[in-house]
Amino acid sequence: MTQESLWLGSYRKPIRSAMIASIIFTSALFGWLVVNRLLFGDDAIGMHEMIRPAGSPMVQLMLVSLSITLLIGSIYLSDWAVSIESKPDGVFDVISLVASRLAMIATTFIVLVMFYEVVSRYVFSKPTLWANELSLWIASFVFLFAGQYAMQQRCHIRIYIIYDMFPRWLQKTSDVISTSLICVFTFALIWGGYNDAMRRMLRMETFGTAWDPPLPGTLKPAILIIILAVTIQAVSNLIADWNKEPGEHSPADDIDATEIEKIKKTLGEV
Repeated sequence: MTQESLWLGSYRKPIRSAMIASIIFTSALFGWLVVNRLLFGDDAIGMHEMIRPAGSPMVQLMLVSLSITLLIGSIYLSDWAVSIESKPDGVFDVISLVASRLAMIATTFIVLVMFYEVVSRYVFSKPTLWANELSLWIASFVFLFAGQYAMQQRCHIRIYIIYDMFPRWLQKTSDVISTSLICVFTFALIWGGYNDAMRRMLRMETFGTAWDPPLPGTLKPAILIIILAVTIQAVSNLIADWNKEPGEHSPADDIDATEIEKIKKTLGEV
């Protein structure tokens, strides 16, 4: 791949090497856990221990290694852009791009978890206690990160029919008003939900199921943090778009010409 770097520049190769090394290490560690599970059965480390790492250095190492791998992988993948993506031009855009890649990787994890559950349940008649909660857990973060990415790409729902009729000064005024409303909403959400989120996080409130993961204890604060990130991205968009020329919008903006050409080429080869 020779696509131009979006933001890593000369750091792309070192980041790529670090990503490969972290993937290899994490995969080897995961393989050891699987073999250990097969050899020692119920006395080995399982999914129940993975959400309760206290007192288990191997579990802590696995979680730290996985987190580092996901972060480095997301950073590396954020340096690439597909044809329908806008390039980063705001002060907060890179962080949102990294979050978007993390959401894309997480979606793959959901598929793998559900595939494992289907095979375990219907082939070996051994359903898991954790697949449903884990997929919900991951999907929650995918949803939150997707909102941040949508804000960065300006692909959230906006009504342009009247907006395009405004002179540029009135468009800027509308942008300031809409961004201010987002800031007010975020302030009210954090003001009203901070204490509850902190209580749940500090006691790592669990879900109350057989696996009992700390969904409320992690998702409650995550909602506030990522909503704050979405608001910062909205302010970043306002600053980045302030001196841009006014643009017109049409339904054709949502058409990916490159993807259509690829589909035509694929159908032509059939």
